[in-house]
This record gives sequence, structure tokens and C-alpha cells, in this order.
Amino acid sequence: MGRLFGTDGVRGVANEELTPLLAMQLGQAGAYVLTKENEHKPTIMVGCDTRMSGDMLANALMAGACSVGANCVYVGILPTPAIAYLTRKYKVDAGVVISASHNPVEFNGIKFFDGNGYKLPDSLEDEIEAMIGSGMKDVKFPTGSSVGKIKYRTDAREEYINHSMKAVNVDFRGLKIVADCAEGAAYYTSIEALKELGGEVVAIHNNPDGTNINANCGSTHMEELQARVVYEKANVGLAFDGDADRLMAVDELGNMIDGDQIMAIIGSHMKNKGKLKKNIIVATIMSNLGFFLMGEANKIKIEQTKVGDRYVLERMKEIDASLGGEQSGHIIFLDENTTGDGLLSALHLLEVMVETGKPLSELSKVMEVMPQALVNAKVPNHKKENYMDYPEIADAIDELNKKFAGEGRVLIRPSGTEPMVRVMIEGKDKEQIDKEAKKLAELIQNIML
Repeated sequence: MGRLFGTDGVRGVANEELTPLLAMQLGQAGAYVLTKENEHKPTIMVGCDTRMSGDMLANALMAGACSVGANCVYVGILPTPAIAYLTRKYKVDAGVVISASHNPVEFNGIKFFDGNGYKLPDSLEDEIEAMIGSGMKDVKFPTGSSVGKIKYRTDAREEYINHSMKAVNVDFRGLKIVADCAEGAAYYTSIEALKELGGEVVAIHNNPDGTNINANCGSTHMEELQARVVYEKANVGLAFDGDADRLMAVDELGNMIDGDQIMAIIGSHMKNKGKLKKNIIVATIMSNLGFFLMGEANKIKIEQTKVGDRYVLERMKEIDASLGGEQSGHIIFLDENTTGDGLLSALHLLEVMVETGKPLSELSKVMEVMPQALVNAKVPNHKKENYMDYPEIADAIDELNKKFAGEGRVLIRPSGTEPMVRVMIEGKDKEQIDKEAKKLAELIQNIML
């Protein structure tokens, strides 16, 4: 069996790869590993996004946790960042989110937070896997009054909304905002927060039915939002993903504003106000070349990590940075939350617009986006880490590196959550990089399949 945990928890097709049995085992092993040092009876908070399979997996996981003596608090449908925040606020021992983020409805995932709201390090995930692999060897299962129980709470979402609104010191009166909730966990929290702060909100894709999450909407499908912003003559469009831990935006002209641009806008504004700790932003190797050039021009140091918001977060903690994130829209405001937070990102972006009085199209000029081609090569999951073992692929990558040296860059990496190798090329000539990226992705796919 390959490693269960990817860059963002355990993912798979619900009821096929991610079965109720596996969810129960993760509940048992996770509850045991995360709370074994406790003298008291531990409590685990559990929430999910709007997928049909969420209840099935959440209940299986909670059954597992209760079977090793942990209590559970089920808060229902809430954004991932809300679970991270509430885990900390209520001083429970751990948090779990049942979500596959931006993936289609048939997928689901299970990710854990420790008692401080942080995603688990690899070492703890390995320990959980080892416990499952051993069949929970040497674990004494409680009986009678020592088994765990489940408490249901429906009021927790208001706590998260209030916490988020406190992060900004402005109101949004006079702003017309189109918000795409991806038929996901943002459908209530984001809309309520924006309205309570005075925004005129046009909400789209905020009627989740369990089957429509991320379906041609949200941060991975921006076309409808772009058209709607122009049609509504809105000031801004906001696109969340299924579990609302990421944000993409649209300016008043209908242009897409990605995570790099959002970080550049907010980061440079924070620096001007003296609020950007050490004048550092933490980003990943996938950030656009234009983002790094923006850093140089604005005397902001850009720290780079490998791809995955967990690695961004680890580096932020190490160097005490206040802002970090990914091009895909995972943006972390570490003074306010411990994970990517779509709602906080939206509120801070709107705060810059209000405080500067500038439209988003003008604010986005703080960085020039260099043309970037990203093509996915479908490969068997168990082979995706070993693409450089194939001489033909290694030679092709070497040739491209020589070709684009000084004029751009070539970045190849396995996906952390899907059976794919991602090919990314940056350069000045969009047509050329598109052609080369497609050619290399086809080569990788043909050789490795």
C-alpha cells in the first residue's frame, strides 16, 4: 500500500478508495495518536463540506474516535478554516475536516488538525498510518461509560463569521460584490460576513444539494463569475472553492486575479502600513516569476517552499511571517488563522480597495503576470514520484531547462492529491511555452502509462 496521506490529508473516491471502514480506522488511529498524552477524556471537533458522502464518512470517523474513548463535537457543514479556528477557540484536542476541497463530488478527503489548529506534520501522519497498518495493535478499547459520545452543535458558524469580521477595520458600503460559493462550505459564512459588513452581495452557486459542489463553478471555473461581474457592473468578484480555504478574484473589468496577485496587493499594502512582519511573504516554487519581481521592486523578501499550503505554513511558523500562500489562492494570515482562509483573504482584499479607494484592476498592476503554461500528465499514482527515472523524460527536461535559461523557467512536479505529474513552463512567448509544455506532458504520459 502506498502512503495514505497526501499533501492535504487522505483523499480518494468516496465509498471506493475512501471507504467508511477506512474513515473509521482513521478515526480510531487519529484519535488515539493525537490524544494519547492526555490525562483527560479527549474531544475531537468534526466538520465537513457539502458533499453527499460527508455524513457517511463523518459518522464512520466519529464512531472510530468514540471506540477509543474520545468524545466528538460535530459542527456539520463549515469551511476548513472555520474548523481550524474553532478547534483552537474551544480548546478541543484535535479537529477533523471531511472534504476534498476543489475536487469533483465523487471524491472526498479526511484531514486532521492538532489542538492548535495546525495541519499535522508528516511524522504524526506516519504514526497514524502505522497504527492502522498494525490493526490498532496493543490498543485497549474501552467499554461501558468509558466509550466516547457525540455532541451536535449548529451555532459554531456564527463564531467563525464574527472572528473573520474582526480582522478588518472598514465596512464595504458602496461595494457591489459577486460571490461564487462553489456550491460548497462558503455558501452561508462568506455571504453573511460580506452582507454584515455592508457589501451589496450578488451570491451565485450558493445552493448546495450534495451533488453540485465545484461543478463548473468556484475558484477552479471562473468564466461565469467573470461574465457576471461585468454584467452586474460590480466592483469585484470573489470565487471560493468547495471547502472555502482558497480565494480567487475578478476585477471590475472581468479579469481574473489569482493568489499571487492577491498576495502582492495585500502584502504591499500591509508593508506600506508597517503590518507585514519582517517585510516577508512566503510563497511556493509555483508562484509566478512576476511575483518574485514584484518582491524585488517593493523591497519585500519572498521566501520559497515546495508546493502545498502546509509547507508554506511550516516556513511561516519557522520565520514568524504574517503572510504566505499559493498561486491557487490558499492564503494564510497567520496572526488570524492557522490555515488558508478564503473568507479572510476576501475581507483583506476588499479592505485594500476601501482604504486606497482604487479599483482592483489598478491595484493588480503591482505585479506583472508572466505567461505561464501548466499542463497535467496523467500517470499511475504509484509511479508519479519517479518520473526522473525515465532517461527519455530526464533528457527532455534537461533540454528545456537549457532552452529557457535566463528567459523563464521549467518546473515539473508530481501532484500531491491526484495521479498526475504537473508540467509548468514560464516565459515571454505564450505560444511557445504552451507548445513545449503540452509536448513534454504528452511525452511523460505516453512513457509512464
